[in-house]
Amino acid sequence: MANKIVRIILIIILFVIFFEVGLFSSYTIVTSEAPNIQGLIDMQIQKISSIFNPENVNEALIKDPTPVNITNKKDVALQMENMSKVDGVNVDSMNVTTRDDTSNKNITVSIEALGYASPNSTSGQIIISQDPSYKIIASADATYRGNGLMVDTDKMTITSVLKLYK
Repeated sequence: MANKIVRIILIIILFVIFFEVGLFSSYTIVTSEAPNIQGLIDMQIQKISSIFNPENVNEALIKDPTPVNITNKKDVALQMENMSKVDGVNVDSMNVTTRDDTSNKNITVSIEALGYASPNSTSGQIIISQDPSYKIIASADATYRGNGLMVDTDKMTITSVLKLYK
């Protein structure tokens, strides 16, 4: 029984040594410099200890965004339209979420909405489509005011404009 435990411990030690030698040699190949062995070992110990640190459990967990209602949807849609250079933004499709604590006065929100392109003309005919052409994602700061949550359209930034294909 003791012989099996010694073998398992020996295999674990050999695995760690093999891993460390591979780490140091790859560091040398990538950076063309001699590795700082103490710095690399300290970095590994810090990363491993941060995994088991109970204070960092909330940072490791991925939280689902909380949907929020805003009062100035039309202003936000107009600003998204101007910034993303689309011809229209559907207010009904607007989805506003946050990962911040909603009890705070100032929160950062993520805004997703569908955008429309101008009508296409094909061989002399104008084809008007009701299908959205773009998905626009923006982020902005929002504050609670007297009548509800208001998005600051001056500080809004467009994160991405995705082309939708049918």
